[in-house]
Amino acid sequence: MSRGLSPRVNSYRGPLWILSAVIFASNVIEVNSYSCHEVKTAFQLRQVGPLSRVPETPRTDVDLSVCKHQGPSCCTRKMEESYHIAVKRETIHNIHSYSYELEHLLSGHSDAFQDMFQYLLSFSQGHLSSLLEGTYTPMSRHALPHVNQLFSSLSLYLRGANVSVEASVHQFFNNLFPLTYTRLINPGIQGGTMSDMGDCLRMIRQDVNPFGPHPAVMAQELSGALGVGRQLGLALEEGLEVMNATEHVSLSKECVRGLVKMVYCSHCRGLTLIKPCVGYCLNVMRGCLASVSELDQPWRRYTSLLEQLTHATAGHHSLELALLGVRGHVNEALLYAQLHGPLITATVDKVCGLTTREPTSTQPTSPEVRTSTVTSSSPLPSVAPSKPLPEHWLENLAHLRSSFPLKPSKNNKHSLRTLSREFLMYLQRYKSFFVALPEMLCEGENVVEDSTCWSGDDVVESYTGRVVGNGLRAQRQNQEVKVRIPNPTLAEVKETLERFNQETQERFPKLGQMEPWDELGSGEAEEGSSTDCDDEDGCQASGDGPSQNSHTQAPSERKPVVRQPGIDSAHENSAKPPLVKLIRGSATGSWAKHWSLALLFTALGLQWTLF
Repeated sequence: MSRGLSPRVNSYRGPLWILSAVIFASNVIEVNSYSCHEVKTAFQLRQVGPLSRVPETPRTDVDLSVCKHQGPSCCTRKMEESYHIAVKRETIHNIHSYSYELEHLLSGHSDAFQDMFQYLLSFSQGHLSSLLEGTYTPMSRHALPHVNQLFSSLSLYLRGANVSVEASVHQFFNNLFPLTYTRLINPGIQGGTMSDMGDCLRMIRQDVNPFGPHPAVMAQELSGALGVGRQLGLALEEGLEVMNATEHVSLSKECVRGLVKMVYCSHCRGLTLIKPCVGYCLNVMRGCLASVSELDQPWRRYTSLLEQLTHATAGHHSLELALLGVRGHVNEALLYAQLHGPLITATVDKVCGLTTREPTSTQPTSPEVRTSTVTSSSPLPSVAPSKPLPEHWLENLAHLRSSFPLKPSKNNKHSLRTLSREFLMYLQRYKSFFVALPEMLCEGENVVEDSTCWSGDDVVESYTGRVVGNGLRAQRQNQEVKVRIPNPTLAEVKETLERFNQETQERFPKLGQMEPWDELGSGEAEEGSSTDCDDEDGCQASGDGPSQNSHTQAPSERKPVVRQPGIDSAHENSAKPPLVKLIRGSATGSWAKHWSLALLFTALGLQWTLF
């Protein structure tokens, strides 16, 4: 009996065990489906707030203001408050992550341009100091402090200080005139105290005009080139102000509600992995950043002016030539004063009445020529006067000048033009930054391309709402975020940027008419051609200006040597620019090359016939 019953009992135990396992599993699944464990995990990973605010199981008696839906919810009112704070923090952080590159571009190149300006100032100051120490030794020690003062003022001007370039240049020549008069024109002059003499000479310098047109020309050139460089620095600072205001903009309550609904309301249903639809995200972000998008038009104008200022500063070596030409202007001004020494002395005696004796070898009636070769360490020597200097020779002498050879230091491999090329290349990416910011925030892993995405209310296959455009006017039809008034801070930023653009355009009306660079290459050839020669080699970087032979002396660096008037060849040569020697292959060398090729082909032909 027992053996007969045993198999039947065992046969019943199998189905009962399976049925109980299925019921237990279904109960476990049902419990898990009503658990808020995944919501709590997401709440912790995203550091939204205290975990104690997340319930263990969904509730039906919650009072929510944004994430309202029928059925149980894993959210509470306290969680919504945490979601508001978290979504503001996350959105501003995302905006910062995209704007950081642009801010770094502006700040980094602002510092780089200022460093390059200071390098060029130091380079030019060193060459002017070397001119005074080598050629005008009697006055150099007293003149160097005035040189330092001049370049210090130019440095402050380029950094945006309220300094006048014209006033600084004229002050430099005012201070230079007493030294020129007492140590070059009339060395060893006596009479009156030096302070009284210096004050009088400084006061009458512009009336006497002892340096001819060179101070005015120098002031004009420096004012034009340095003015553009200064405006470039101010423009970069203005861009940084715009970026700083944009990054610290506050999000409206309507915007924050829309962001919470887009990012976190799906969590209340336990859907922590679902992502917003692309069109839905664009509507929310364009509504939140409507005032930011209003900066698009003035920003595009700003970047265009920034390009033009960069071209005007670095194109054709404008700033470099203006700074490096200071040495030539000063040299010609001092030479002009020496050539007109007698006339200057006569004028000074009438106005100041300080000279008690005639300086050696000068006549106060007319400018004269000193027929003597002058070494690099002494002014015009005192010799017997000869015939007056022809007027056309003086004019040519007064206006001749040439640019100093351009060559960056060996320790400074990047030139101003190379730096500008790099800056303009990166700037191209950010011309439409403010209007493209919502799209940048709605791309990548943050959204889903219309395939089972979150629409703010439910999970859908695609977003069916109308996607609005950028700007305040387009938000009237935005159904996700209501934009009531423009952001006052950004409205002020927009007005300031528009005003800066207008002032720049008015100050430099011909800025847009300047031709862009012919080449926008990497500039490697320019760097390679200039870093392997010394300052004394006279190397010139590959630019837009004509090349000069390194052994040809520039007119602005001529020693004050005067030829005998009356010789026609001397007059003709003085009016001609220096000859540029071109090194080419000689006829003999070319003939030898042809014969070498002929012999080579003949040898190859004989070898072929032997084989």
